[in-house]
Amino acid sequence: MDQKFWDERYLETEQIWSNNPNPVLLEHASTLTPGRALDLGCGEGADARWLAGRGWQVTAVDISPVAIDRARALGDEPAITWQQADVVVAAPTPRAFDLVSLQYFTILKTPGDEGVRGIIDAVAVGGTLLSVFHEIPDNPPEHWHDLNPHDFYQPHDIGTLLGDDWRIDIDQTQSRTTAPPEGSHHTHDTVLLAVRLS
Repeated sequence: MDQKFWDERYLETEQIWSNNPNPVLLEHASTLTPGRALDLGCGEGADARWLAGRGWQVTAVDISPVAIDRARALGDEPAITWQQADVVVAAPTPRAFDLVSLQYFTILKTPGDEGVRGIIDAVAVGGTLLSVFHEIPDNPPEHWHDLNPHDFYQPHDIGTLLGDDWRIDIDQTQSRTTAPPEGSHHTHDTVLLAVRLS
């Protein structure tokens, strides 16, 4: 799932996503004091625009320049910095964000976990890490882009990498509150919500 993969995916249709912010983000970010947010895998920008509308200064990042161009076209916003980047390769600024949001953001597992550790390190002291992904069945469908979804970090996997300087508030599987994406059968999400204490 590199830049080429996502560029081609976005070019298949004029709009991939619903243009509505993700419900788990709404549920948990609504209670946070606005600050600096990092929206990873921002896609067409619905989450970033929602955060900006609530007073956050948002850095919205996607590996696909097609996605970034589309997000700007759907509604640019002075509080949002749109950025094309592969954050697994080039880590975000350390300890810089009060919220790091990974909504269905795919990160391939690697030896030493360097890429995902760089993302974790972007959370400031007192900041929140929110990771959400589809629950992966024991026997995933064979047509899953010729990839094994178990080769990607799940929110719980990320939670196991957090040290004693973190408080994990949520690490669970829960029912979706909205319909699954068209063509999929995802009925549950896995959610990690953690706060950096020091």
